[in-house]
Amino acid sequence: MMDTGCASAPSIFSRCSLPPWALASQEFQNNPWPIEIVGTREAEARLFQELEGIADPDERGKLFHAYTAKRFHLDEWVRNADEPNAKVSQHSYLRFLRSWGADSNSRSGAVLKSWVESRFGLRPTYHDGLLASNATARDKYARDSMHGAEETMGVTMQLDLLYTFCQYELLRRLPEQRWVTLFRGTHDPEEYMVTGKDGLKDPTLITLNNLSSFSSDKEIAWEFGSLVWKVQIPIAKIVFFSGLLPSSLLQGENEYLVLGGDYRVERLRY
Repeated sequence: MMDTGCASAPSIFSRCSLPPWALASQEFQNNPWPIEIVGTREAEARLFQELEGIADPDERGKLFHAYTAKRFHLDEWVRNADEPNAKVSQHSYLRFLRSWGADSNSRSGAVLKSWVESRFGLRPTYHDGLLASNATARDKYARDSMHGAEETMGVTMQLDLLYTFCQYELLRRLPEQRWVTLFRGTHDPEEYMVTGKDGLKDPTLITLNNLSSFSSDKEIAWEFGSLVWKVQIPIAKIVFFSGLLPSSLLQGENEYLVLGGDYRVERLRY
């Protein structure tokens, strides 16, 4: 899993119903409440009305994908392209989810991180290097973000809808829960530490990149590092999880994509 570094200041730009400084705070982890990308659910009200009448989560996932494909004309790319699979994946939210799983520091990873910043006001801290201290990493992130945006059509609106659908599904599946317990492996825990109020480095307080991968399976998390953190993640901070969509659309290994900020964690060791 990708390593992150020290925090950068939240962006002043956001379409989130909560200010970025509040969303990024440890207080939000301790006492979370629902958030939304302003205007998305209202704009796509017909989708959520149709979802209400479907009891099977897998069928709801199929409906979401069919709706998104029609809404953003993804099927037209299949019909018109010389290489249909490549073209539909280029302009579909599925491309970015798959690419993130392969390499979160790729061009697609930069697009996802830029989307998080534009919607939630959380700036990235890592992209193949610590952005605060590594000029090469900053240049790569800028290039990847720019070229990635040039290659996409309507992907940010697709991601807005994906997050909104994810939150809808979590509310239906886990109506009484405010957190889920997730795990993250790392080889470089010192890159995550932030200064506590007493001026000392607190090994249990970390700042995550604006978008990070977790697993619901502790054993899978150990495959990504010599140290694993156990974290109570606010449901409102989950962008995507394996099982949200039918397995025929996207394979996953119990992965969750989580919004960043400050988190209190429990360090696990073998």
